[in-house]
Amino acid sequence: MATVVLTAVGSVFGGPIGAALGGLVGNAFDHGALFKPKGRQGPRLQDLHIQTSTYGTQIPKLFGTMRVAGTVIWATDLRETKKKSGGGKGQPSVTTYSYSASFAVALSARAVRSVKRIWADGNLLRGASGDFKTALGDFRLYRGEEDQAVDPLIASKQGASQTPAHRGIAYAVFEDLSLADYGNRIPSLTFEVEADDGAVSIGAIATGLSEERIGGEGLASVDGYAAGGSDLEDALAPLVETFGLALAAGEEGLVISPEWREASHDIPAASQCGRVNGRALDALERSGAAADAVPVALSVRHYDASRDYQAGMQRVTRPGPGRLEQGLELPAVLTGDAARALAGERLGAYWAGRAGLTLRCGWEALCRQPGSVVTVEGEAGLWRIEEREWEAMAVRLSLRRVPGAGGTIPPGASSGAIVRESDAPHGPTSLLLADLPNLKDGTVSTPILVAAAGGGAGWRGAALFAMNELGEAAPAGRTAPRATMGRADAALPGGSATLIDESHSLFVTLLAQDMELMDANELALAQGSNLCLVGDELMQFSRAVRTSPLSYRLSGLRRGLRGTEWAMDAHVGGEGFLLLEEDRLIEPLAALGAEGEEGALLRLSAIGIGDVEPVEAALAIRGEALKPPSPVHVRLVPDGAGGWRIGWTRRSRDGWRWSSGGDVPLGEESERYELRVLRGAEVKRRAETAEPVWLYDAAMVSDDMAGASAADCILEIRQIGSRAMGRPARVAIPA
Repeated sequence: MATVVLTAVGSVFGGPIGAALGGLVGNAFDHGALFKPKGRQGPRLQDLHIQTSTYGTQIPKLFGTMRVAGTVIWATDLRETKKKSGGGKGQPSVTTYSYSASFAVALSARAVRSVKRIWADGNLLRGASGDFKTALGDFRLYRGEEDQAVDPLIASKQGASQTPAHRGIAYAVFEDLSLADYGNRIPSLTFEVEADDGAVSIGAIATGLSEERIGGEGLASVDGYAAGGSDLEDALAPLVETFGLALAAGEEGLVISPEWREASHDIPAASQCGRVNGRALDALERSGAAADAVPVALSVRHYDASRDYQAGMQRVTRPGPGRLEQGLELPAVLTGDAARALAGERLGAYWAGRAGLTLRCGWEALCRQPGSVVTVEGEAGLWRIEEREWEAMAVRLSLRRVPGAGGTIPPGASSGAIVRESDAPHGPTSLLLADLPNLKDGTVSTPILVAAAGGGAGWRGAALFAMNELGEAAPAGRTAPRATMGRADAALPGGSATLIDESHSLFVTLLAQDMELMDANELALAQGSNLCLVGDELMQFSRAVRTSPLSYRLSGLRRGLRGTEWAMDAHVGGEGFLLLEEDRLIEPLAALGAEGEEGALLRLSAIGIGDVEPVEAALAIRGEALKPPSPVHVRLVPDGAGGWRIGWTRRSRDGWRWSSGGDVPLGEESERYELRVLRGAEVKRRAETAEPVWLYDAAMVSDDMAGASAADCILEIRQIGSRAMGRPARVAIPA
């Protein structure tokens, strides 16, 4: 007696490949699949999402397009950069540290075409266009060619004679990747690797993995596949099990094909043997498994390109008895519809596979190859020959029923929602400098000089440098997160600081479409919402209407806030617009331990990842936060003797909240005022007082008005602050 099963087919190959193939094809078919599970079966989906650096970790062979984590095969120690700032004018110095790293990550044990997107800790590090979102020195991809050279950085660290070229392995090298965005550690990276141009058929995958020893035509295709495992069986098992494939010996070698293909031939009833050598035989025996042995639900886990190649799962159920559920892990890229159809097909195959046949036939049945699909006269459906055995002068065929050409599950499976990070280029940096009044309670002793920066939707920050008069640059830290900023489309007319301006609207164009301006109610406005800087004027808006993808019309304006009413008449078209949000502003001089002095020039440059050249901005320091606001409610009352009693109400740089009739805090070391009488540009009189009243008697009036018209004489009143002169209030003096 001899048994002829698929094991014999593997013997045609020698060496390790032959042994692998022998093991591959030697397993009996089970549940409609070619392979029986044995230990670890190739890469599980989670393996491709976990970046490792462990000895012995498998490097998969990639086909099509896949998202993989890879294996760190080389790395330097973290590179530390120390920067000391501050320490000026009695202030303590601050030392900050930044870190970068250089490392190499193996991606595929098969040559690849390119790497597209790269994610770091789940966030985009490199966009589809090849732009990096985080600073790094260089990035190099070695495609896995057999003649690739050693990497120069690795060779410089390890020595040229000790550096392997990793030929046949596709790997990527990162040089000086900044780690500030990743907690000063090498982040977990995943790569979108394109190993082939377009989808790849299962036949091509089998041919590539078996060194052309296994072929197959007319098989399904996948958009990507990661093959791994201890041998060829492990590498192909997920495809065979999920797609229901069978392996048979063809005229030109091993052929892999779907188990529910059309029947190759028919086994007629006349070929079955009822007697052999005078002994009666059971020519046909039927067997079947219980219905509850078939899973009631089956799910297929896969990678979904519509989810940025993250894992997806499609699940189907059947009616009837049973509690068993089964899952298939397929490290391949499929649409949700395709995965759902596969789950339905496999569940149908398991249900059909409950039925088995044993046939005893004559010698002519020796030409029936194991793995082939046949029809049996008198039996419905299609049957696959699982085993062929020569016993007792007859040929015993063991068959398992396979699904026929039945219906398909209707399309429409959903891949599920995904929150996708915008993949937009970094783009050029826009930089704006501002000399602001104090926006918080209390007073300050140094000017408030802020820098805001932004760009397109992909902009993630820039390095700042302070420039001196010689053009030398000193590092001043990095910008804050992207600010909502742009330009005013036209000059805003003057208005009132005491009334809500409903007569005029401000039209602005922002830097990017994803920047938004929103409405704000009275409560939100009272808490500081929608505070913006337009030119040099601080204002708030209550309504924002988008007029184009980049533009807004702002109305319900609160003008001249924090004492900036002096700037209401100085607007020009094209001046800067900045929505003031504290976490999106940086004080660059604080990083240098310096203080701005009134009259000095502040020059900054910024350069981001997407900038070809640094962008510069300059500002003449005025010290707005140090200046008391101008007095208000100036009153001229005749004194009855030809002179004037002049009074006013002071304001305070420490008193911007409504105080229910109470006086605002003084905010200065003492209360003092300077008064000047001007005739044109000539100062006719200067006086100082310690209270908000001044007597301008008839003799002073006569001296100052001699030879002048009433329109020529102007009285200016300034509060003398502890650190700067205040803005003036002006009033014409009647003749």
